Amino acid sequence: MLVSDPSPRPTAATYVRRRAVAVGSLAVALVAVVGILASVSGAGGAPAKRQAAPSPPRGPVTIAWVGDITPGSAMGVPPGDGRVQFAHVRRFLRSADLAFGNLEGTYSIGGASKCGGGGGHACYAFQAPPNHARALRRAGFDAVNLANNHAWDYGAAGQAQTIAALRRARVAATGRPREIVVVRRRGLRIALVGFAAYPWANPIGDLAGARALVRRAAARADLVVVAMHAGAEGADQTHVPRGTEIAFGENRGDSRAFARAVIGAGADLVVGSGPHVIRGVERYRGRLIAYSLGNFAGWSNFGLGGTLSQSGILKVTLDAAGKPAASHWIPIRLTGPGIPELDRSRASRKLAAGLSKQDFGRAAGMICPRCAST
Repeated sequence: MLVSDPSPRPTAATYVRRRAVAVGSLAVALVAVVGILASVSGAGGAPAKRQAAPSPPRGPVTIAWVGDITPGSAMGVPPGDGRVQFAHVRRFLRSADLAFGNLEGTYSIGGASKCGGGGGHACYAFQAPPNHARALRRAGFDAVNLANNHAWDYGAAGQAQTIAALRRARVAATGRPREIVVVRRRGLRIALVGFAAYPWANPIGDLAGARALVRRAAARADLVVVAMHAGAEGADQTHVPRGTEIAFGENRGDSRAFARAVIGAGADLVVGSGPHVIRGVERYRGRLIAYSLGNFAGWSNFGLGGTLSQSGILKVTLDAAGKPAASHWIPIRLTGPGIPELDRSRASRKLAAGLSKQDFGRAAGMICPRCAST
């Protein structure tokens, strides 16, 4: 027996309504898909533009400078690998983006000393084993200046060994004739150039040549830091005189004229060593000149006591245009055989501030714990 379907048969109107509903649903789905594609590919259906990667930061950079470092001599060499020499100041050096110092002496073995007989009261030659160069890197040093009177203590062979040892330790070296060393920090290229009054260095007495070399450095880098080894030596040589200075019969250059000349050529920071005592800091054309930071580290070779034991770490923060944004003078004193450590009496900071005012008046540079540029 056939059972009839009780549902009414669809009419033509019913088919029309069903078709309309289906078409409407399809239209809604298409609109949704188009909306999704538009959100992915960009407004109006245009292909999405790939977002450029953010530019790397360009500064500021904090540069730490210290004065004379002697690695050892016939009078003594730091024990082990030499790291004890910097044990108390590592945290200050490693916190800078770039730590830079004046290396007086060689990391070498053997060779003929300039003193002939191993040194004495009238002649000093500095030498430590090549593996001691790693102590600089462990302490936080990134670069050293070799433009000074002790870089040639053991001649060309001694300097070659020194440069090889520094390279193995990943410490840059600058200061040889026509040498420009460029390092990168915080997206900035920083050129380091060293000058002194000796034939194995860029000549500090040739102002025209110094300007030309600094201009070349400025063309290759964003910032230029110049190290000068200049000035007379001794406990009473804390002031920066006008004119040329003579020490032990040597023309040690005109520090003021030199520093101002290289700033005029494009140097952003000028740092000094050589007198073995603290000297003042000058502001010139919106740049800083630190004329001397004194002795920084030795091993039974420095005459110590009074101003000869006072030292410092000068940290200067430069913006991408080379303008000093801040400075920080960390007072240091040398103890024992010549080990630098923090001086809580702040004697060197007070001395530097006073000398800066006496020698440069209103142009005195920033000497305070943390100064912002004004």
